[in-house]
Amino acid sequence: MFITSKTKLKVRYSETDQMGVVHHGNYAQYLELARIDWLSRLGVSYKSMEENGIMLPVFTLDFKFKKSAFFDDELTVKTSLRKIPTVKIIFDYEIFNGYQELITTASTILVFVDSKTRKPIPCPPYLIDKINNY
Repeated sequence: MFITSKTKLKVRYSETDQMGVVHHGNYAQYLELARIDWLSRLGVSYKSMEENGIMLPVFTLDFKFKKSAFFDDELTVKTSLRKIPTVKIIFDYEIFNGYQELITTASTILVFVDSKTRKPIPCPPYLIDKINNY
């Protein structure tokens, strides 16, 4: 794994069910927040990428749930780049609760896509440079 970042999140009431457990559908949003934070820490704005015609749709999303998260928990999402991106970028995630217990692991594959043609394109050179210079 290459570059790793840690993003802290607080579980909101609206993200839980009647038992106070985080609904599984919210974890995809947690990963998205962590990816955007990972890019930001690298010095890359996702908004700027989109304004320059690059989109990053999710191609695969994989979760393994080990323990539940609950309302008001402070979660830490550890986001790691698996390898130098090509046409796709692969991230691995570990989500920890406030007791530093590993509660979820996940991975995503996103594809660089030209916003006009909607066709896959190589990772932009400036992103590769930032990764290599990290």
